[in-house]
This record gives sequence, structure tokens and C-alpha cells, in this order.
Amino acid sequence: MNGFSRSTIRLTLASMFTLAILAAYGNQPAHAATTAEQDEAATAKPVAASAITPAEARTIAKQAYIYGYPLVDSYRIQYAYFVDKSDPSYKAPWNHIKNIPNVYTPADTAVQTPNSDTPYSWAGLDLRAEPMVLSVPKIEKDRYYSIQFTDAYTFNFDYAGTATTGNDVGNFIVAGPGWKGETPKGIKKVFHSETDFILAIYRTQLFNPADIDIVKKIQAQYKVQPLSQFLGTAPPSAAPTVDFIKPLAKDEEKTSLEFFNIMNFVLSYCPTDPSEVELMKRFAEIGVGGDMAFDADKLSPEMKTAIEQGREDALQAYAEGVMKFSEGRVSAADLFGTRQSMKNNYLNRWLGTIGIYGNSEREAMYPVLRQDSEGRALSGANRYTLHFAADQYPPVNAFWSLTMYDLPQSLLVSNPINRYLINSPMLPNMKKDADGGITLYIQNESPGKDKESNWLPAPKGAFTTYMRLYWPKQAALDGSWTAPKLIRTN
Repeated sequence: MNGFSRSTIRLTLASMFTLAILAAYGNQPAHAATTAEQDEAATAKPVAASAITPAEARTIAKQAYIYGYPLVDSYRIQYAYFVDKSDPSYKAPWNHIKNIPNVYTPADTAVQTPNSDTPYSWAGLDLRAEPMVLSVPKIEKDRYYSIQFTDAYTFNFDYAGTATTGNDVGNFIVAGPGWKGETPKGIKKVFHSETDFILAIYRTQLFNPADIDIVKKIQAQYKVQPLSQFLGTAPPSAAPTVDFIKPLAKDEEKTSLEFFNIMNFVLSYCPTDPSEVELMKRFAEIGVGGDMAFDADKLSPEMKTAIEQGREDALQAYAEGVMKFSEGRVSAADLFGTRQSMKNNYLNRWLGTIGIYGNSEREAMYPVLRQDSEGRALSGANRYTLHFAADQYPPVNAFWSLTMYDLPQSLLVSNPINRYLINSPMLPNMKKDADGGITLYIQNESPGKDKESNWLPAPKGAFTTYMRLYWPKQAALDGSWTAPKLIRTN
């Protein structure tokens, strides 16, 4: 989702194995290529097919595809948001903030499993020339907000907001890998990114539809500016202009070898982490890495087949991971976080693209209800209930929600009452059970007028539901509270 392209470099297959080249550059900050470097990259000779066997190439290709998919998918989104002004999802140029004064609806299709609880603000940050300063106003104590910082690898490397830095006025520096400056006066905290391009995702809680004007006033006070502008000093030299390469469509990411060009391009703005130097050297054996040229047309038929087989092996590993996720053997808490917390588990990072840009566990938890109480897949052909006893509501410091998504698209579901989720701020208007709890009705058709306040509409076909617990309490974090099961009632 980070748009980082230099279109003059015609990288063909390298995207998938981008990591390899970074090892060649050690841990130096990535940079925009000079004309000479671009010419060299354009004519770079692919690794000779005889250097490794097809079997070895297949193994490396599997590793590189697993590693690179989140980078490529994230780039696709960020290209739409910050580069392609003709795209319906376009937000703003790099280093500008775009406030969205409404929640997501089924019309929003760029991001899968979108949150429809909180109006978003988006800022794609280009940190090559200098750090950026993000300023926030004082926000009332009971309103949750957060700024999630996600790098080009899709690691959530830090947060600002209610649960971390509080709701007071604040100025925050976000700095790239090459910045070594001292913290200026008036800065509350400095956040360091290991990649040149990052995403800042703002979430501002909306209490109810009538609350939207207050949210708009808060959003209007969010500010993004270069550090030099904040300090009133002369700006540094501008970073070289980036000519972003066109991303693949979502479905093409699993079928086109152009995937590797895009991966290589993204990696060219990502200095190699010390923990991945050897991994990058391994990827380099098949010509993958930032600034590398890899031409699939120059591969022997055997090597091309081997790389395609490696991709299929990776997709099989992903499918097995999805199954574990559906069965609860892998949780959403395993899919999002810092590099350190995820321990370089690249398959889990890929699984995180199911709900790309999901929060880290201490900011939000995502119990996913993909099956009913008997382990059967969910379908709008059936009817379900979900019961919360009076003392068993999700334990949160902020709020919780349950959102409906269709499958396989993982998008919000159109319905006659325009209700895409049920959340805790809606509880006062819902019908209570005799025990003081609530029962939700999850089905395609209305459960009847007397129960519609508790109805979460489902599509006619396959679907899944995601709970979101914002700023979860310890009972959720340690597992002493668990989400109830969906009960099929027909």
C-alpha cells in the first residue's frame, strides 16, 4: 500500500524476490536511482539459470512470494490513495491529510474488511527529504481516536492516540530511516520508520449519526507538515521525483509475474533489516531485490515453470493458513504488529492482508466468527443468533462492534436498512433479553419488526463476521473472556 515507484526502472519479475537486492546494499537507506543507476538496472543481466537448479528456484520463489505479497498488495492500495488521481479511491498527494467525514459503506471497495465504526483520515508520508510533523487537538476524554503508523512491510511500528499518548494536544514527528536529528522543543514523541514511505491511518470514534459534525471539527484540526515548516526553517533539498509504476489488480497479484517487478520497486525504498540480510542474499539467487532487474522472458522454460510452481506452493501455504485462522488456531493478534512482536513470521504477515491495515492487539482485537457453533461455514441461506449475557459484553476501554462481510470479497454488505454493523454505542436502542443481555439476529431477511433493532443483515450467500474490540481490557488480552458462538437456528 505504499506507493513507491520509479517507472523508469523496468523491473519485470523482481518484485517477488525484491528482498534479495536489499542485502547487497546492506543497511544503507534506500534512495532514488540516478540516471546511471536506472540505465544499469534496465540492462542488468538476470541471474544465470545454471547458478541454481529449478528445484532451488522453486523453494526460493515460494519464500519470496510469501514475503512479498503484503508489500505488493499494500502498494496497490496506496497507489490508488495517493498517486492515481483518476482512481475513485484517491485521497490526497503524499504528505497531505485527507479526512473522510463518514464511515465506510459497500461503495468502498479498495480495502478488504473495512472498519465501518470510525471515520478515517489518511496520510501517505514520504519521509525521504525530511521528517513530517503530525499535530492533533485536545479531544474529549471519552472519545477514542488513534493514529496507526504502518510501514511498507505492513508492520504497525507504532501508535499515537487515546490508548498510547492520550487525548491532549500533541505534535509528533514521524522520521524515515535516514534521519538522525534531535527532538525539537514542542514535540511530544518521535516515531521512527524503517521504510521511506509509510501510511498514517487516523480513526476517530463516531458515537452516533448525530455526532458526525463534532467528528468533522476534530478532523479539521489534524495537521500534517514538514519538520522545517513546523520549525520555521529553510527546507532541505527536495527528494527526487518518483514515477510510480502501475500496480496489479487484486486478482492479478496471484497470477502475474509482474508481481515481482512491483515487489522489487517497493523494496528499493526499504533498507534491509539486519535480521534479513541472509534472506535477501537467498532471494538474490533468483534475481529479486530492490533496484534489481528480472526479465521473465529471459528465463529458461524450466526456470520460469519453477518460479510459477513456487508461487503455487506459496498460495497453498496461504490457504492452509486461512484454514488455521478460520479454525481459531491462528488469531488476528498473530497477524498485526511490529517487526519484533511478529518475529518475522512472513506467512502471518501475509494472512494479515485478509484485513489489511488491521490494528495491533493492544490497540484493537478482532475475534473473527467464520463458523457457527458446530463448525459449519456461515451462509445467508441460514439464520443465526449471537447472545451476550449482561455480564459478558466484550471487555473494552473504548467500544466494540460486530461487522458483516460477504465472501470471498470481504466487503461490506448492502441491505435495505443500510446497517453494516452493530456496536456498543447502539446498545441503548436495542431490545434487551430477560437476563439483561442482548441477542443479535444475523440473517438475510428481517427477523420481524419487533426484532429489527437487533438485526445484522447478511448477504444471501457466504459471509463472515468480525468483532472489533477497541482498546481491549486485560480480560480480552489474556483470554479469560472469549467471544460467544453463532448459533444456527433453522
